Amino acid sequence: MPARLPDFGPKRQQDEREQAMQYDSVNSFLRSGMPTLSKGPIALIFAEDEVEVESTIRHHLNLGFAALVAFMPTEFTLSDDLAERIHRVTLTCAPRTVVFDTINTMIASAPTRWMYYCYNAEYLFFPFCETRTIGEMLAFHTEERRDAMLTHVVDLYADDLAAFPNGVAPDRAMLDRSGYHAHTRHKPDGHPVERQLDMSGGLRWRFEDHIPYERRRIDRIGLFKSRKGLTLRSDHTFNTQEYNTYSCPWHHNLTAAICSFRAAKALKSNAGSTFEIPSFQWRNSVAFEWTSNQLLDLGLIEPGQWF
Repeated sequence: MPARLPDFGPKRQQDEREQAMQYDSVNSFLRSGMPTLSKGPIALIFAEDEVEVESTIRHHLNLGFAALVAFMPTEFTLSDDLAERIHRVTLTCAPRTVVFDTINTMIASAPTRWMYYCYNAEYLFFPFCETRTIGEMLAFHTEERRDAMLTHVVDLYADDLAAFPNGVAPDRAMLDRSGYHAHTRHKPDGHPVERQLDMSGGLRWRFEDHIPYERRRIDRIGLFKSRKGLTLRSDHTFNTQEYNTYSCPWHHNLTAAICSFRAAKALKSNAGSTFEIPSFQWRNSVAFEWTSNQLLDLGLIEPGQWF
C-alpha cells in the first residue's frame, strides 16, 4: 500500500484460484466472472472518478476480501500489480442509480454471499482490522445471527484546501471528532422503527445548506449477505427491515466505518459550494490516524462482543 496508508500486518493475497480478469460489461462479468468467485466476502468498488482509485483498491485487498470487483470506465488506468489481483468491469457510475442497479443485479445473481460496496476514495475500517481479516470478522458476525452490518460514513477532508483544492489528501486527512447525531427513524405513520437510526454529522451536517436533504445521512448498510428478494434502495437501506438495524434485540453488535473523501470532493467540485468553503477545518477537526483504535475511541465504530 502507499506509504501514506497503514500496512495492516502481513500482506493478504487474494485467493490464487480466482483468476483476475477484465470484463467489458456487467452482464459479461455475471456470465463468466461471477461463477469463478469464492463464497465471499466480495468487495464491490465503484469508481466515479480517478481520485484515489488505486489506494482504495489496495486498502480493501489488504483487509482480506476473497475477491474484489472494481467498476470503472475503460479510460481509467490501473497499475499492473493491481490489475492482476482484481476483477475489472467496465461501467460508468453515473447517474447514481447505476450503482444501486448494479449492486441489485449482483445480489440477484449470487445469493448467500457476504458483499461490501463503496466508492473510490473510501476506506473500510472495523474494530481491530489491523490484526483480523474481514472474513474472520464476518464469520463472527454470522454466528451472532446477523446478515448485515451498519457502517457509518465518516467524512475525511484535506487540512489545506489551498494545497489540495479537491479536498482530498490521504496523508494529511482530517475528520470531525464530534458533532455526530442519532435520530429515531420513523415509519410513514409516525411510529418509531425498532433498532433503526438516522445518523448525521461530518461535512454533510456542517455544510448542510449545500447538501440535498435526502443525502445528509451518514448511515449505510455497507456489509450484507445477499439473498433472494433482497433489494438495496437508493437511500442506502434495504427492503428487508432487519438488514437496516444497528444490532440484534439482545445485545450490541459490531459496527464499522467507511472513512470517505466523497463529501469533500463533492463540495469542492460543485460550483455552488466550492467558493463558499475556504476550509473544512473547525475547532473539532483532528488528524486522521488511519487506525481502528481512533475510531473506537471516538465512538464511531462499535466492537459489540468482538474481542
